[in-house]
Amino acid sequence: MPPTVLITRPEPYGAEFAATLRAQPGGDLAMVLSPALSIEGRGTVPDLTGYRWLIFTSRNGVRYFAAGSERRDIPAYAVGDATADEARSIGMDAISCGGDARDLLARIEADKARGPMLHLRGAHAAADIAGALNDAGIVAGEAVLYTQQPAPLSDAARACLMGTAPVIVPVFSPRSAAAVFDGPAPAAPVVVLAISAAAAALVPEGAAHTMLVADRPDTAGMLRVWPLALAAAYRLEGTKRAQ
Repeated sequence: MPPTVLITRPEPYGAEFAATLRAQPGGDLAMVLSPALSIEGRGTVPDLTGYRWLIFTSRNGVRYFAAGSERRDIPAYAVGDATADEARSIGMDAISCGGDARDLLARIEADKARGPMLHLRGAHAAADIAGALNDAGIVAGEAVLYTQQPAPLSDAARACLMGTAPVIVPVFSPRSAAAVFDGPAPAAPVVVLAISAAAAALVPEGAAHTMLVADRPDTAGMLRVWPLALAAAYRLEGTKRAQ
């Protein structure tokens, strides 16, 4: 049987990524969408008076900011291209830092940008952006606008992982990686395509037959590694039947 792709990215971005994969060579595979995290709004956008810059480290941060504030006049630093594009789509002036939290902090320091800055983020963050900026002498605060809670996989997703056909599992964060594999070890041969080494590190030992990590922590990086993931999955076809 050909591989199945298990998309665990929260909506609305899971369906978007599935459509992107379908447009890639070899992307005409069965795809199961089962978000591993539930994203919900939390709190409110604080008073923005006095802030020179906003900081976004996810598209969800932009989305919940847009729902909670009409301000579009404060420029923003965005962790990567997709987040910057999301901010621009709601009418903001955004600078893409092209990578991860380290790239974002390096760009802010290189630009000699002045605070105060406000990091608009989820309840669980991969890095303490505001703390690092304050340590560097740049006044910064933060506000939590949404939560990311583990969500149970669907019956179809569990059936994929416990079947015999290879499964390609893209994971977009450490928390989603942990949530996907928080259960019985998969019976199916699994290829994990991780957005970062941090995400790969949260996949339990033995859960994946093949682990691939994007060369940059963004969707473009994932797509560059997609052909390798696809080839690995086809090599694994029949692995379980042969055992």
